[in-house]
Amino acid sequence: MVGGMKRRTPPRELACDPETWPEADLADPGAAAVQHIARTLAAVLARRRLSLRGLAEASGVNRQAIADLLAGRSWPDVATVARLGAAVQNPLWPRTVRNERNR
Repeated sequence: MVGGMKRRTPPRELACDPETWPEADLADPGAAAVQHIARTLAAVLARRRLSLRGLAEASGVNRQAIADLLAGRSWPDVATVARLGAAVQNPLWPRTVRNERNR
């Protein structure tokens, strides 16, 4: 499986305290990248008052897939992140991925 065994565990479950997602401390760089994407996307949605349904229509990404990304329940693929970023006209991928415990 691409990404190894850790991809079987949702990103939020790799947090020290999953209930604090998307602000949780994370040691895994992949989960930290998903966390950054989720935080950035949530901020854009709130700022623009855009619903999940509206974003799904604009991006062509399934509404449940967007909800799962925001909740840290899934590992989005590159195409999904690219489509969402294009739809909101905002880069979502972090410039660098670092250990979130050292923020």
